[in-house]
Amino acid sequence: MKVLILAWEFPPRIVGGIARHVAELYPELVKRGHAVHLITIEFGQAPRYEIVDGIHIHRVAVAPSHDFFHWVSNMNQVMGHHGGKLLLEEDSFDLIHAHDWLVGDAAIALKRAFKLPLVATIHATEYGRCNGIHSEQQRYINSKESDLAHEAWRVIVCTNYMRLEVERALGVPWDKIDVVYNGIHLESKRYTQAFDIQEFRRSFAGDHEKIVYYVGRMTYEKGVSVLLNAIPIVNRILDNQVKFVLIGSGNVNDLKRQAAEFGIWHKCYFTGFMSDEDLNKFRMVADCAVFPSLYEPFGIVVLENFAARVPVVVSDTGGFPEIVRHGKTGLVTYTNDAQSLALGILEVLRNPEYAHWLTENAYEDLDRRFAWAKLAQQTDAVYGRILHERIQVEW
Repeated sequence: MKVLILAWEFPPRIVGGIARHVAELYPELVKRGHAVHLITIEFGQAPRYEIVDGIHIHRVAVAPSHDFFHWVSNMNQVMGHHGGKLLLEEDSFDLIHAHDWLVGDAAIALKRAFKLPLVATIHATEYGRCNGIHSEQQRYINSKESDLAHEAWRVIVCTNYMRLEVERALGVPWDKIDVVYNGIHLESKRYTQAFDIQEFRRSFAGDHEKIVYYVGRMTYEKGVSVLLNAIPIVNRILDNQVKFVLIGSGNVNDLKRQAAEFGIWHKCYFTGFMSDEDLNKFRMVADCAVFPSLYEPFGIVVLENFAARVPVVVSDTGGFPEIVRHGKTGLVTYTNDAQSLALGILEVLRNPEYAHWLTENAYEDLDRRFAWAKLAQQTDAVYGRILHERIQVEW
């Protein structure tokens, strides 16, 4: 089978979770005998064309724009042009797979022009991110998501929660949606080089302090302010023996102001962006990972901590309760509830044997439920179903 993939991010261009999802799923489909061509955006010194892990990667240049939506329009134009050229020159493609609304216009145009079935993976919805549609900008994005889902032969989502959301928010029939979890490659999350762990740890916290950390975008939907509300509760009970490390970029000024107002500035460390290499090292010294999201379709960061054997505490929003089995592979707390979040953190920090048991169970779950080879097999089954249905109908 020959597949054309459209994705607006792909390593080394990493904006969110789509880049890692695409980069880790498709090598497994290549191993299953598929020919995969991927069109994405140029970035830095990355080659305009290269083959990585069997994937033919085509990077296109997009004209800059001060307006994001105008830039997206430019991107779809060049993706559509390059995709059309590729489909004409290469021939014998079987289907097109688009990742999220940003590449939807190009994917739909190519589908119609070449009469190829379209698969759409919806990684998140504007309705879910914003807890409804409240502005013209949100309405525009929602309409683009709906167009892509409507034009797709089948829609793939990452959790059963997202299946319900896509059905409700985009009006997609239940039986048109397939659930395929995100996955992880264990070897990519291990740091194997020798380094002074104790010295590295001291750059974040004192020897007497436990380390609790959050990593991700510093946006409202990630619930970082809820974590800041929980910090005084945790440190009051544990006699100020915990350091909270907040990793990631974004709008941190309000969060820093909140930490100062709460009198917890000295217990917080805002690191800004951290490289994957340092992040893999950091997980070796962390005592607990916390993800208090207000909206979370899946949460690949949870799997990364499963792999590193760091106990996790999450909110019960979105796909988290599907990924984290409460009391078995981590702790699930009430969304937007600082008291509940604090109790989850305390449960981990005060019971190291229990925390260790959670991490061992979580590590076993990775192979059982989140191995990319198994998820590629499920994706392959979706492709196979589409091709089987396609040959039985007139376009």
